[in-house]
Amino acid sequence: MNADEREYLEDVAKRVIGASFEVSNVLGAGFAEKVYENSLVAELRLLGLRAEPQRQVEVSYKGAAVGSYYPDILVEDQLIVELKCCSEFAPEHTAQCLNYLRAIGLHLALLFNFQKPKVEFKRLVLGL
Repeated sequence: MNADEREYLEDVAKRVIGASFEVSNVLGAGFAEKVYENSLVAELRLLGLRAEPQRQVEVSYKGAAVGSYYPDILVEDQLIVELKCCSEFAPEHTAQCLNYLRAIGLHLALLFNFQKPKVEFKRLVLGL
């Protein structure tokens, strides 16, 4: 990844984080994960970002297709967004995002928790 691509990805990540705070401020805590997913997709699209919820991504093993998964949101074909509504992040949430990054060949995932009054997030990087 060259410097321009890295800068673009950082800009997208900042915009996604800002959008998550907007969603959290408007909705507050207490809704189901799907409500936050739909709201965040709407907010990202208002910001002019291409946000695809639940897009099927194929997983391969040594060149053979072995299954698929559906990240909560794929932004600009560059950034995975996973949403949770839980008391706190668990190690399996981090593992899930890192596996998604490996499977699709991307470098950055943002993990959000909308359970608290103020949204929490983790930035997960793979090989930047």
